[in-house]
Amino acid sequence: MTLEDIKSWTASRPTLADALGMEIVGVADDYLEGRMPVDGRTHQPMGLLHGGASVALAETLGSIAASLHVDRTKQACVGLEINANHLKGVRDGWVRGRATPVHIGRSTQVWEIRITHEETGALVCISRITMAVIDLPAAGAPRT
Repeated sequence: MTLEDIKSWTASRPTLADALGMEIVGVADDYLEGRMPVDGRTHQPMGLLHGGASVALAETLGSIAASLHVDRTKQACVGLEINANHLKGVRDGWVRGRATPVHIGRSTQVWEIRITHEETGALVCISRITMAVIDLPAAGAPRT
């Protein structure tokens, strides 16, 4: 998929990514990049980037990236486990995340997401997400 295809696909309905101001900004076979503002939507009470917002960015990028590696008419990718280490506080500007594959298998995928401060390049958070690849029900099949 092209960057424009991904933007169109992800804009089909309102999501947490929209609420937090996330943008997909780059894609290739071996990565997906996005960014998120550090502002009132993503702050914790001390005025720093909320760790949960970093994890939301990581999960969004990992989920979209994983979905690009399956036939979305037959399979979906859903989060199985995520972890994150928050390494540096950020008060303003933008953070940028890059999801790269660690493992792309038939039933699971593992992605690493490195989140950096756009202005300084400092590593803010490193996360790893494991995605389960599940089969979608056939069209017209009853849901169980």
